[in-house]
Amino acid sequence: LMGGRAIIYHLPDSDEHQVDLSDFRDYLIFHNMADSTIHVYLYAIEQFYSLYSILNSTNLQLYKVYLLEHYKPQTVNLRIRAINCYLEHLGITDMRIPMIHMQQKHYLDKIISEADYEYLKSCLKRDGEYLYYFIIRYMACTGMRVSELVQVTTCDVYRGYKDLFSKGHKSRRIFIPSQLRDDTMSWLAREGRPEGYLFLNRFGDRITAAGIRGQLKKFAARYGMNVSLVFPHSFRHRFAKSFIEHGGDIAMLSDLLGHESIETTRIYLRRSSSEQARMVNEIVDW
Repeated sequence: LMGGRAIIYHLPDSDEHQVDLSDFRDYLIFHNMADSTIHVYLYAIEQFYSLYSILNSTNLQLYKVYLLEHYKPQTVNLRIRAINCYLEHLGITDMRIPMIHMQQKHYLDKIISEADYEYLKSCLKRDGEYLYYFIIRYMACTGMRVSELVQVTTCDVYRGYKDLFSKGHKSRRIFIPSQLRDDTMSWLAREGRPEGYLFLNRFGDRITAAGIRGQLKKFAARYGMNVSLVFPHSFRHRFAKSFIEHGGDIAMLSDLLGHESIETTRIYLRRSSSEQARMVNEIVDW
């Protein structure tokens, strides 16, 4: 800052408006951002500089307007978070862009049902697809994100938990239930894998989040399931919903999921739209 005003950053003239974001990438890595988040954040900054050659308040507001005209609210807020993180990285404190307010839904959708989860699990086990059998079990039994799932090692299984560190050096412990832990160790013994990452691709490398997303869609189609409901985060939702339905404490659930606010977790107290419709049909007979 100079004289109480934010520094204006000029981008050198070029046809492609290229900017070196290597320092920002290092900043995100240092703060333990997930690979998918880093990709999205870098894309947002590249998009900004492709539209505007100067980083100042006026152009930031224009960028927000551009986002509102071209994207859904969730995407708009994601790009705004990226910009604000970039400003934080540069040490600029007086040009943050306010997030847009999104009306909160009164129902919870895009969550795989307990019956469909059990059906998919049984199909995968029947067909010997043990890699994905354990992948969906880990997400549905621990609530971990897919970006966290790919970091799990055999040591974590033996220990019974995985410690994760997020931005601001906050720690979070993900517990592996004893039955899942025992089943996993039996699987690892059959596979002859005493160490290393738990989930590997066919080349023996650590599996990627993108690989998991794509393969889950293929399994959903193979088994005649609703493809739109079979994706990694749906199993995280399943964990949270089942945890609440079995009497779990919402404050504890918030900690297990790594939510910064318990208000974010309260959505799992709501019914899905299909559940609401069924209850209305059962109750209203006048």
